[in-house]
Order: sequence, then C-alpha cells, then structure tokens
Amino acid sequence: MDAIQAFHQFFDHCVGSWSTERTYHYLTHQEVERSHTEFAIHPLSSDQKAKVLSDNAYPAEQNLDPLPGFHLAFETVSEQGEQVGHALNMLFVTQKEEAGTLVGDYLRDRAYEESKPMIAQFRFTPATCELLMTTTYTRIISVDSIILVNPRLRIRRILNYHRPADGEPLRDIALAGFGVEQKIDPA
Repeated sequence: MDAIQAFHQFFDHCVGSWSTERTYHYLTHQEVERSHTEFAIHPLSSDQKAKVLSDNAYPAEQNLDPLPGFHLAFETVSEQGEQVGHALNMLFVTQKEEAGTLVGDYLRDRAYEESKPMIAQFRFTPATCELLMTTTYTRIISVDSIILVNPRLRIRRILNYHRPADGEPLRDIALAGFGVEQKIDPA
C-alpha cells in the first residue's frame, strides 16, 4: 500500500463516533486535569470542502474528491464538571511526499485555540500510522499527534509550546495532553 492509500485508509478508520479519556498537564501552574470527550467525525461534501478552502483564502483545487475532509463535533466534560463543545470542518491538502511520509496543509474553518479559519501543517507517516499536526497560534504552537493503533483505537498526544521568537526552536511546554480514544460506533 502506498502512502496516499494508507493516508485515506487512516481517515476511513477515523470516521464514526469515539469516546476519549484524556489527561492534561498544565505546566504553567502545575495542575493535572482529567476529562471525558465524546466526538463524531463525518466526511465533508465537495461544497463543504470548497468552503473550507474559501474560508482560508486557499487556492481552489480542480478536483476536491481526493482531498480528505471531515466535520468534527465534540463535547467534553472535565472532572470538575465543566462542559465544552466545539464543531469544525477540516481539510487535508497533501503538498509532497518525503521518503514515504506525506506532508501538507491542514485547514480548518474554525480552529481550537483561536476561533477563526486556520491553516496548519501536517505530516503523515504510514509506517507508524501517525498523523502529526502543527498549528502556529498567536501565543502558542500546538503539536498534536494521533496514532491509529487499530481501526477502533487511537492514541493522542497534544503538546502546546509557548511560541518562541521567530527562528528559535520549540522549548517551553505550557500544556501536555494524553488520551486514549476508542471507537464506539462506526460511521
């Protein structure tokens, strides 16, 4: 199976309903929080994909069918009982393949940290079935990893770094999150 086929298979397995248990470590104030999230992922239509491109002022694609695009909606309840919900549309546009790894842009119509359209970068490694997404926000850089262990189990890692000065490496972590995501309902 080539890298593009593995990429599409990764997303085919991600479509459906999932249940997640996460732990967040806030390093800025030495707090640990646990949460439970229920979320659903559904494919986007070509019109919805075109809108995500347009919302991000991204060049229009001739054929949107091969681009993986999804609607994600979730509800999270923290151990303190706080509830947060979010919904967004996302699209993955592969730019190139480097040594069997796909690299490209990850577009959202509404980002997590800042509620506006956002273009981030992704890297997909078929050998480990890992999708790594890096988003540069105003104050942080979020590095989010999803490893598909099997079609019903994903491992999630979220590292939010304080945004360094231009040209400086990522060094100071503000938040580290870890999660186990189990599929509860296939699409």
